[in-house]
Amino acid sequence: MAPIIPIPVPQDSLLARAAVPPGTYSDAFSTTVPGAVALADLMTAFYTTPLFRAERAILRLAGHRSSRAQLDALLAGSGTRFAVWDVVLRRPDEILLRDASGATASWFQVVPVVQGTALRFGSVVYPVNGRYGPRPPRVMALLLGPHTLYSRTLLSAAARRIKRQNHPR
Repeated sequence: MAPIIPIPVPQDSLLARAAVPPGTYSDAFSTTVPGAVALADLMTAFYTTPLFRAERAILRLAGHRSSRAQLDALLAGSGTRFAVWDVVLRRPDEILLRDASGATASWFQVVPVVQGTALRFGSVVYPVNGRYGPRPPRVMALLLGPHTLYSRTLLSAAARRIKRQNHPR
């Protein structure tokens, strides 16, 4: 399995468009799997991993329900919301979702490469207005390590699931 690597935010991506305000934090991670993978396949694998199902359970306790039908509608283009996220922008190969509070965004992209498909996932944390202008939220410094580990783990789990589906033993 290819490693999960941090990558610069692709300049022509929806993620780059979202990360414009001063003080905005953004990250992007990538891995490669054999074969062609559609954006819907990446998102399905990502949002149905056991790890993310645990996050969905926590969100449900906070009043943000989600269902497989809601995910399917989002992926088909007929839905604009999944759990706590709303579609901001979408292209055939990428999508940007912003949480209901407006504090964060998530980004997915698939890119054909010689070895198969690069699966990409990234995040944006929007700044808060501080005394001296926009700044990252204070809690971001505490959560950056766990956030990075969680992002990499989710992308890895999705990639493993895609690889198993595309190349069963």
